[in-house]
Amino acid sequence: MAASATVTIRLDAEVSEKLGRIARETGRSRSRLAAQAVAVFVDRELQVVDGIRRGLADMKAGRVVPHEEVMAEGRAIIAAAKDRQNRRRG
Repeated sequence: MAASATVTIRLDAEVSEKLGRIARETGRSRSRLAAQAVAVFVDRELQVVDGIRRGLADMKAGRVVPHEEVMAEGRAIIAAAKDRQNRRRG
């Protein structure tokens, strides 16, 4: 089993009660549920941070697409989808 660390957190009463309810109804401990929730949050936040860092590196290296070009492509995709939808209807 991997090493673990103890962390103390403060929850508002409503969240604490909901966590307790889940623990009671699933037979898992509040601690285990909280650890799982923190693990999911940490993984998601690290993905966000890594994505921002990659984006900043792309900007710095000049790997960018002008806003108007992106918008024009988006409008073309939407128009094509609407056209397909209209052909199917009529």
